[in-house]
Amino acid sequence: MSVPNELPSRPEEDAPQKNGLNRREFIGQVTFIGTGILVADRLLAETYPESVPNPRPAIKVIDVTLTINGAQKTLSVDPRTTLLDALREHLALPGTKKGCDHGQCGACTVLVNNRRVNSCLLLLAMCQNASVTTIEGLAENGKLHPVQAAFVKHDAFQCGYCTPGQICSAVGLLAEGHAHSDAEIRELMSGNLCRCGAYQNILAAVKEVQSARS
Repeated sequence: MSVPNELPSRPEEDAPQKNGLNRREFIGQVTFIGTGILVADRLLAETYPESVPNPRPAIKVIDVTLTINGAQKTLSVDPRTTLLDALREHLALPGTKKGCDHGQCGACTVLVNNRRVNSCLLLLAMCQNASVTTIEGLAENGKLHPVQAAFVKHDAFQCGYCTPGQICSAVGLLAEGHAHSDAEIRELMSGNLCRCGAYQNILAAVKEVQSARS
């Protein structure tokens, strides 16, 4: 009994297509062309290495010096680094939360030169020689900041994720001195969202500290 040299092909594979090639011939030509392109690219890269661009060019880091919670720090970072990422990833200050990362929820609020900002929208490079205060820097000598104490007293939080931003925003709001009514406090704190809905308790906490200062 003789063994055939080749396996029998299916009729549809040997049937000529519209371009005059059957399926086997078409696959063979595509494979041959693809292999030729790969070999040519390899030879070109070996012969003219300077003509092949580096797909991952080196990023030049920058040095930024600033004061964080009273301590001067110098960081060498990618110029695209935000203040939020610098705080969390380079300075081990995770109290400032990353929420939406688009400046819409206020969870990342900190004080820069005593003004409240969304740290997710601020490049660290823009904070050269600035003074930054985070939730970790509000307490002094182990004593809570008055706003922190008022939040605890009035139970102005539930899950607590937005609380660091809420507190920093309230501290900045009181320093600005623009809020003189419940409506004004709500309006000027509207950039800080609480998904748990603790707004009434937050308002009560801010009003208590405001009254104590007036």
